[in-house]
Amino acid sequence: MDHPADPITEADLQAYVEDQLPVARRIEVEAHLSRDPAEAARVIADLRVRDELRLALGDAPRLARVATSQAARQLERGLARGRMFVQLRRVAAVLALIGVGWLAHAEVSLLGISQVAASAIPPAYVGDAVRAHRTALVRAGMHSQPAAPDYDPSEIRAATAIVMPALPRDWSVTDVQVFPSSLGPSVQMAIRTRSLGTATLFAVRPGSFDVVPESSTRQEDLTAAYWQVGEVAYALVAKADARDLDKAAGRLAGSLH
Repeated sequence: MDHPADPITEADLQAYVEDQLPVARRIEVEAHLSRDPAEAARVIADLRVRDELRLALGDAPRLARVATSQAARQLERGLARGRMFVQLRRVAAVLALIGVGWLAHAEVSLLGISQVAASAIPPAYVGDAVRAHRTALVRAGMHSQPAAPDYDPSEIRAATAIVMPALPRDWSVTDVQVFPSSLGPSVQMAIRTRSLGTATLFAVRPGSFDVVPESSTRQEDLTAAYWQVGEVAYALVAKADARDLDKAAGRLAGSLH
């Protein structure tokens, strides 16, 4: 992926957290973060605290003190500017929730769902990817539905803000479609490979920034390997062994950095 002409600055990162960047610059910031896991982790932590504070302020009773709300908003802006340690972010979020009366259940984790629980359930877009794969198989068998193998990654990026990974040389694209999904426009690519057979690569913007390593899940007779880089999530689906699919997904994910 090409690096942006203008270097990513601290001001860009602050504006990204505060939703103040145009789409083109957001894409450049996400590409920068995908190459710097440590910086990406700090930005993700800032986004999490921002959302926790906004949720607390938005859902709080109307009788909450105005001074408390104003202090929480100042705290939110300060966190975005200050790049404080993760421990301080957690404390700040708890204090904001206490201030508006939202400390309700001692057994709920302060960070929401644990990593163990989250990893056990595939993201919603994986189900969309599997359904798109089955649709592609149906299309492939219909003479009235011609394939569209012409693939222009720049055009896809301009139209959908989705960056597609570089494919191995021995993979052959047989069809490319833009599909609706539960998360908005998605891109689905049908591919013919030697090691995986017929596979599909699905990409969508799930609505949140994250860096998620490759994982795989079984969906009836299909296997899906999925991962996320920045604001774009991907799923590689095929009737193949999970280890082979994970290896292929790792190659695709690596091409995005």
